[in-house]
Amino acid sequence: MMLYPAMYKLNESVPNRYLLVNVVARRARQIAEAADESGEPLDVKPVTIALNEVADGKLSAADVDITIRR
Repeated sequence: MMLYPAMYKLNESVPNRYLLVNVVARRARQIAEAADESGEPLDVKPVTIALNEVADGKLSAADVDITIRR
């Protein structure tokens, strides 16, 4: 069960739960790849960082790169 950030807070930036999952997953992947390339270890999991960005209003569905990789 997720306690923080609260779902209502996350839905302020991304109104649809399915879309929220996609936004957080894509952003978490971006964070992990950037950390990998720089060789910088992360103290917090990328998904947690992405969730906090959404809760703080720093990230919305419009902010995520939607390019399709093949």
